[in-house]
Amino acid sequence: MPNLTLKDVPPDLHARLRARAEQHHRSLNREAIACLEAAVLAERVDVKELLAKAAAARRRVRPGMSPSTIRRLVRTGRP
Repeated sequence: MPNLTLKDVPPDLHARLRARAEQHHRSLNREAIACLEAAVLAERVDVKELLAKAAAARRRVRPGMSPSTIRRLVRTGRP
C-alpha cells in the first residue's frame, strides 16, 4: 500500500486531528485517512438538479398552507 508523508502540519491542525482521532478511537494515521477519504471520495452534488428539485417541491406547496399542515404532510410522506 502506498505511503504519504505530511510535512509542516500546523500545530493547531495537528492538535485538532489528534483530538478527532481520540474521539473516534482511531490512530492519528487512521483518522487522517478517514478525513482524506471523506474529502476526496465525497459524492458531488449537481447544484442545478438540486435547485430544480427544490423549485418543483415549492410549486407543490399551496399558497397559504400553514406550517403545521406542511409538517403533517411531511410526516405522512405526501408531496
